[in-house]
Amino acid sequence: MPDLNSPLKLGSLLLKNRNIMASLTRNRSVPTNVPNALNIEYYGQRAIGGASLILTEGTLVSQQGTEWPHAPGIWSEEQVKAWTKVVDAIHSSGSFTFLQLWHVGRVAHPDMPEQKRAGTPVPGPSAIAARGGKFRTLPGKPGYVTPTVIDDPWIYVDQFRKGAQNAKAAGFDGVELHSANGYLVHQFLDSTANQRSDEWGGSIQNRCKFGLECLKAILETWEPSRVGIKINPCGGYNDVGMSLEETKATFGYYLEEISKLHLAYVQIVQYIPIMDPEIGGKKRATQHDVIETYGPLVNREETALLINGTLTPESANELISSGKADGAVFGNLWIGQPDFQRRIEAGLGDGAKVYGNPPTYYAVAPGASPRTGYGDYEFVTPLSEAEKEKVEAWKAEAVKVAPAASD
Repeated sequence: MPDLNSPLKLGSLLLKNRNIMASLTRNRSVPTNVPNALNIEYYGQRAIGGASLILTEGTLVSQQGTEWPHAPGIWSEEQVKAWTKVVDAIHSSGSFTFLQLWHVGRVAHPDMPEQKRAGTPVPGPSAIAARGGKFRTLPGKPGYVTPTVIDDPWIYVDQFRKGAQNAKAAGFDGVELHSANGYLVHQFLDSTANQRSDEWGGSIQNRCKFGLECLKAILETWEPSRVGIKINPCGGYNDVGMSLEETKATFGYYLEEISKLHLAYVQIVQYIPIMDPEIGGKKRATQHDVIETYGPLVNREETALLINGTLTPESANELISSGKADGAVFGNLWIGQPDFQRRIEAGLGDGAKVYGNPPTYYAVAPGASPRTGYGDYEFVTPLSEAEKEKVEAWKAEAVKVAPAASD
């Protein structure tokens, strides 16, 4: 029976195993929005460590004042050139990489430096603010704001189109549409965030239109076998979530239409307790079994089903060997273990323990190197001489990167 260590045909690619590294926003594209030597080291290490497919952190298709400072973008030529070096580092160890196309929509903030530089308002499907949020780099740590209603969604579809084109120019193996976690595409899907009365809102079909049109725009540049999508039907995070009945109907229709596009994979996120905020005295997410509910809607003969959220190597193997999933997407377990897959192969993987120092995951301590908690985790499994040379060369450049002023 297949397991995490088995090869996987994913679209037109043959992955060496089924252990896929999740998109992980780490705030290390300092000082602004362009990948640097830190990012080359970080992604290159995890390619050496055995990840068959590396999904980049959410990469912004336009300049936005996100809750995550120092997130990278893919809208400029400078960014394309910088990403090329990251891609080369990943490819040098025989791994593949997809760039995750991301727009945060209403969960940006007008006072964040990037939003000010963009000179554009915080956009959303409707003038409905998300509850919660915490912009810790702003005085007083304000929450989300009421967005400006998007007048013409086609403008944002075009941003995803351009992002897909730039990802191709940077040498990526494919792209993933971020349609989860309460960001812009998810906001259009969700009736609590989208209360439009035009062709982009109201009915399930209209609310799904934005995400589907973004996919079609991406497919103008990429063949379907090099495109994936991430969905999170349970919601919760960033104040999204509908009734169970409406959730099943919406995502059921969405997946039926996605299936017609013959994508390489669909990544479904399971319910994650730490991403379920308490709002108004109760948890926000719509908890349900996403594998049993939506798994049968994915045409597994041409589209791989990837599962993300609360997985251990043991539970992932159970899903794969039972035929309920084709691959597993791990997040935190890749952060502190650059050789996570090699540890599994060597019998050293500990699915119950998150390695590393969580306080350093998303922020750089004052005066500290931004490499701390990012590129400074050790390999437990032995490296070849060639691998050691690459790791040392990447480190030599990464230690030169200074923290951004806001950190």
